[in-house]
Amino acid sequence: MTITDAPIDAPAADGCCAPEADAGMPRDEAERLAKVGKALGDPTRVRLLSLIAAGARGEACVCDLTAPVGLSQGTVSHHMRVLAEAGLVEREQRGKWAYYSVVRGTLEQTAAVLRGL
Repeated sequence: MTITDAPIDAPAADGCCAPEADAGMPRDEAERLAKVGKALGDPTRVRLLSLIAAGARGEACVCDLTAPVGLSQGTVSHHMRVLAEAGLVEREQRGKWAYYSVVRGTLEQTAAVLRGL
């Protein structure tokens, strides 16, 4: 068999192309980072996150987020759920309104991982 006959996914005989077993990011960390990336992949969610961070005491009521982004409360709530599931915001229920605050640790951890790539 010549080199052109070898299967494309076959490792080289000397192992030069085989990845190191411990190299790269662990799967759970990659999944977490991808979830954060997906949440931040929508410009409305980035805008919402910035509005919350700029709010008094670093928090905002969902009722105060609808007008700046020009979306209904239901749509804003959906975006906020995505941000919360990614660990970017925390939600606190106060009566009938939900208040959100930015989870700085998630942003810092994500930035540190990205700097290390």
